[in-house]
Amino acid sequence: MANVKITETILRDGHQSLIATRMKTEEMLPILEKLDKVGYHALEVWGGATFDACLRFLNEDPWERLRKIRKKVKNTKLQMLLRGQNLLGYKNYPDDVVEEFVKKSVENGIDIIRIFDALNDVRNLRTSIRATKKAGGHAQTAISYTVSPVHNINYYVNLAKEMEKEGADSICIKDMAGILLPYEAEELVKELKANVKVPIEMHSHFTSGIANQMYMKAVEAGIDIIDTALSPFGNGTSQPATEPMVASLQKSPYDTGLDLNLLNEIAEYFRPIKEKYMKSGILNPKVLGVNAKTLIYQVPGGMLSNLVSQLEKQGSIDKFEKVLEEVPKVREDLGYPPLVTPMSQMVGTQSVFNVILGERYKMVPSEIKNYVKGLYGKPTVEISKEIKEKIIGNDEVYTGRPADLLEPQLQNYKNEIKEYIEQDEDVLSYALFPQVAIKYFQYRQAEKYKIDNSLLDKEDKTYPV
Repeated sequence: MANVKITETILRDGHQSLIATRMKTEEMLPILEKLDKVGYHALEVWGGATFDACLRFLNEDPWERLRKIRKKVKNTKLQMLLRGQNLLGYKNYPDDVVEEFVKKSVENGIDIIRIFDALNDVRNLRTSIRATKKAGGHAQTAISYTVSPVHNINYYVNLAKEMEKEGADSICIKDMAGILLPYEAEELVKELKANVKVPIEMHSHFTSGIANQMYMKAVEAGIDIIDTALSPFGNGTSQPATEPMVASLQKSPYDTGLDLNLLNEIAEYFRPIKEKYMKSGILNPKVLGVNAKTLIYQVPGGMLSNLVSQLEKQGSIDKFEKVLEEVPKVREDLGYPPLVTPMSQMVGTQSVFNVILGERYKMVPSEIKNYVKGLYGKPTVEISKEIKEKIIGNDEVYTGRPADLLEPQLQNYKNEIKEYIEQDEDVLSYALFPQVAIKYFQYRQAEKYKIDNSLLDKEDKTYPV
């Protein structure tokens, strides 16, 4: 039995889950030295939606954020979340872009890269794992946890073995919907610990109200690290709160050894920031409650709110229950993909179409067609011939590694934005979010050369399209 380590998520997933990733760099900087003194295993500070949100909503350079954090955090490892071949976007990128992105992430201050694939297709993790290790980073692969007739303990153990063979330095169980039950977790952790040698980490969301109990059983089963978020941005659709977790493990064989007084002091710093976002309406009190429907429909919190807004736009909110019932059916049709970005958005949108149009698969988004064609990777279970024909007719299904179809692109991106480049990293920002990055680069130039800011669209402080 050993002390359990803690990865603190308040600077990434904590505020991504509760305030749509709107925390600014300037709100983080004053507290970093104190966070660095806690003795966390790691601080999760980057990746996920932070990159997009910095450029799109905050007029910040995500690379600059990372460098500023690294400057102040001298002792604690910095961690990021990466969607494998999708990087931080929603499609596959060529290997040259993935390799350069990973290299620059490590150069700018990242120590640990958590790499996952929405389909648990290990082929989609390969380039990121190799690039991370080559750059001197720690490659942590993540199992996208879900429940289905085929996703059982045996499936996850085999997946973990495959990940270890690919070079994973540690493995995370990524329970994005908060549906991993306590006793299931106990069995899963025990089996993983018996079958792989690398450390195992647990990541969950408090959405359904069971993550605390689940963490305790995982800890007793031998988990090495757990992800928590300090209380102002913990619980709800975020991770279990840090302080209660640390207190719960005190005087036990698993004591984290972290100082509760210091944690409370840091939490006090974040409290007014939380209040500010509550007042402005960015923090919706709804995300702070427990939604036990998650356990029935296995729909992550973010996906639930997406469905609500899609239905409200269509004036069809009365069909919400019907859409929720359709989600598991679509998921089964599509070979039981885990409901994590981008699959959660795709399954959700298809479910809305099926219900609103009153006919299943009458209208199919291009992303779903590409998924069925094999362009995202391999589904857990083969999709039936009947569903395939409904969605892609007689089109061929590709069975190779999706990124093998992509030509190198880095040089093209460089040429396309040469007049905006101020640092190598700008090319990567543009590769991931072309329109958003260009608007940010224009804003940056306007600020730099003191161009009249009345030319800028006051709504989001970027150039109007």
